[in-house]
Amino acid sequence: MAYQAGRQRSRPRPVPESLEAQAYLQDYAALLDAVPFPSVVLDHRWDVVLSNAGFETLFRGVGPHPTAMPGDNFLRFVLFHPDASMILGEHESSWCLPMLAHFAAAVERHGQDRGLQAIRRDIAQDPIMEAAYRHGLPHWIRAVGQEALEHDGAVRPLVHPDPRWGSTDCRIVGETPKSLQDMGYTRMTLVLREARHAATGPRKARKTRNGAAELRAV
Repeated sequence: MAYQAGRQRSRPRPVPESLEAQAYLQDYAALLDAVPFPSVVLDHRWDVVLSNAGFETLFRGVGPHPTAMPGDNFLRFVLFHPDASMILGEHESSWCLPMLAHFAAAVERHGQDRGLQAIRRDIAQDPIMEAAYRHGLPHWIRAVGQEALEHDGAVRPLVHPDPRWGSTDCRIVGETPKSLQDMGYTRMTLVLREARHAATGPRKARKTRNGAAELRAV
């Protein structure tokens, strides 16, 4: 597709039917690639519609996975890819639980969506993640408050493959113009901060039998 930013994905991106919308996305892809920080446009299933070179660079060392590549579906990557915790620091508390909370809200709004149903089935097949979703997530929301569920403005740790950044933090900036909103898309940019030199790197998540990163029930 002409508006596709970054490298070729393993499966087609979502495509709007309107030629006007496709033309808008072609121009928006050029804008996205002019941004130096990792930036991505997602649909309501977290399927990646557009991503820039910064996003591709951040995840360039990720190994292959049949369903959870970051350039395909960002939620599946966070929840199921065994390499996610190598890049996303404090993987469980800073990334998995907020994403699960947003997923739960999406299921309430789009309960019959087949893509969301498929993700829900995959969560259910992992006993630890299912326990976290059903029992740990409500407890976590009560403990941290509703404001912790908001992506925009959140500061979260990550490990960038470029040593110029290394072990650092990013501020998540949600910036979605009306035209993207009307298509059902959202944009998320990870604004990188200066590298911090911690004594130890982020904790690695153990793998479950199906290869997903382990998420403890909290």
